[in-house]
Amino acid sequence: MNPAAVTHTADLVNSAADAAAPAAASEAPAVTDRILVARVQAGERRAFDLLVLRYQQRIAALAWRYTQNSQDVSDITQEAFIRAYRALRDFRGDSEFYTWLYRITVNVAKNHLAAQGRRPFTTDIDDPTQVWPDRMQVEPGPAAEHEGSELARVVQRAFADLPEDLREALRLREFEGCSYEAIADLMETPVGTVRSRIFRARDAIDRRVQAWRAGETVALDERD
Repeated sequence: MNPAAVTHTADLVNSAADAAAPAAASEAPAVTDRILVARVQAGERRAFDLLVLRYQQRIAALAWRYTQNSQDVSDITQEAFIRAYRALRDFRGDSEFYTWLYRITVNVAKNHLAAQGRRPFTTDIDDPTQVWPDRMQVEPGPAAEHEGSELARVVQRAFADLPEDLREALRLREFEGCSYEAIADLMETPVGTVRSRIFRARDAIDRRVQAWRAGETVALDERD
């Protein structure tokens, strides 16, 4: 790719307040990723601006889950989009664009941390009440706020204790909003296995919550 084009991409990622952003954002929802990718491959640089605007928040959120550091998030997000731009001419559409971009971002994040001798943070839940509102109900009353906080910690811990394959499948479904087919592609496993993992993950968390409500403890044993 042209070095000037790469610089332009870096500048766009660094500044969401770019003057062209409002116009680009208004057009973005009306155009599919596949059409935008084809336009980029045909040499239209602005089409990639639209892809950046469409996905920069999701990519930044993904980077945050690996690093929990704002400067790292900025660096990883910028590098992920630059790598995507450089590689887009070889993108064949075998997977969805976001699935492809997701893989690039994960690799960039892992390499970024490995270069610093750090381990990724991958077990956090920013706000369980937004992800599992039906599991976060507490009885109204004076102790409701305290009970809600305790319940959030129970859910967070239950999620963190899941085996990695179950945790990742559930995270992709609940946090990233990925389809079962996209998750199967990302995890390189059949759709039926993805559905099973998500069911088992939800069931394990439900059992942990039910045990907490009953004042009991339950061990998670959900490994294949």
